[in-house]
Amino acid sequence: MTRMITRREFVAGMAAAGITAVGGGNAVAAARRKLPIAAVVTEYRTNSHADVIVGKVLEGWRQDGKSGPDLKLVSMFTDQVPERDLSRGLSRKHGFPIAKTIEQAILQPRGEDRIEGVLSIGEHGNYPHTPKTRQHMYPRRRFFDAIVAAMQKSGRIVPIFSDKHLSWKFSDGLHMVNTARKLKIPFMAGSSLPTCWRYPALTLERGVEIEEAMAVGYGGLEAYGFHTLETLQCMIERRKGGETGVGAVQAVSGDALVKARKAGRWSQELLEAALGSLPAKFRTKEAIGPAAEKKATAYLMEHRDGLKSSVVMANGFNNQFCFAAKLKGRKEPVAVWFRLEEGKPFGHFEHLLRAIEEMFHTGQPAFPVERTLMTTGVLDRVMHSVAEKGRRFETPELAFGYEATDWGFANQ
Repeated sequence: MTRMITRREFVAGMAAAGITAVGGGNAVAAARRKLPIAAVVTEYRTNSHADVIVGKVLEGWRQDGKSGPDLKLVSMFTDQVPERDLSRGLSRKHGFPIAKTIEQAILQPRGEDRIEGVLSIGEHGNYPHTPKTRQHMYPRRRFFDAIVAAMQKSGRIVPIFSDKHLSWKFSDGLHMVNTARKLKIPFMAGSSLPTCWRYPALTLERGVEIEEAMAVGYGGLEAYGFHTLETLQCMIERRKGGETGVGAVQAVSGDALVKARKAGRWSQELLEAALGSLPAKFRTKEAIGPAAEKKATAYLMEHRDGLKSSVVMANGFNNQFCFAAKLKGRKEPVAVWFRLEEGKPFGHFEHLLRAIEEMFHTGQPAFPVERTLMTTGVLDRVMHSVAEKGRRFETPELAFGYEATDWGFANQ
């Protein structure tokens, strides 16, 4: 896999080139070539992921016609065209073609518009769910395979970003990562949570010894459970030894969740610490009570190095993302709120796009795709555990490790 750039290397390189860093170190203010890119999306409507990512390429970071990334959209493929589609109007406004196939989107632009990167956004749209586990069967692997096939036909490899988890199915995600490795495709994937605002602006030191960790989220157990897992993983991957894999996964809810707490399988102290990082307006008196526990679902992860981690989907008493961990040698847990912009233009996607932009320009991923391969695998097993009423799954397929990078976040 192509070596990943760190935020420090990125800023140093920009300084050497006479470019001034702005926006907390992840952005640059300078004239550099606007790289032509393609977008392959499930659908493009207001506030869809295509809108809040590709829209920033077309209309600026704040989607107000002002400054934006050094990228230029030169082709798009839409798998579906909903009633309130925006893509056709934007095509006329900005002058990019709507391709009939993914191959055309990748191969038709020529000359100065030859594709230098691909945004693959398989989120939103009318797609089925798996019958047993109710996982959304978005065509992320299909998109990836078609993009790669077009590249192979042309004999030219460019970076790919795949939005959110790699697939509902871990084997698909593993195929995508292994294919990228084999063909030396710079490849990133994942959530906007690791690069959003953090209060306090906490990043754990590399090599930190973590005794236990928890991320707290809300919403759908798959769609938002993934975001919460990425919140957790971007923090714990910095621990001593790096990530070494997950050995078992279980999802518990209701009475089983309460029993798991009493058995020490997840920590009430960490739940209270994580929720305590939130502004007062987001806290509720019920948040730490036994009645609230029964509304939640917890994902319990047993890591191969002995770490215990958990995700609490605190539906009914929380609507934010936060994290807490007990560190060796510290009496009190550390805790942080992961803040999103919860209205247009959903500015947290800006900071994800800044990382993608840098990969497109340098060919070096800003953070490891293995993080998202891990969260994809955990989530797949979690959804099976939910469907099987809390069955514990051993996860030999997740016996892989990786190292974190130092790419930053919005207010770092």
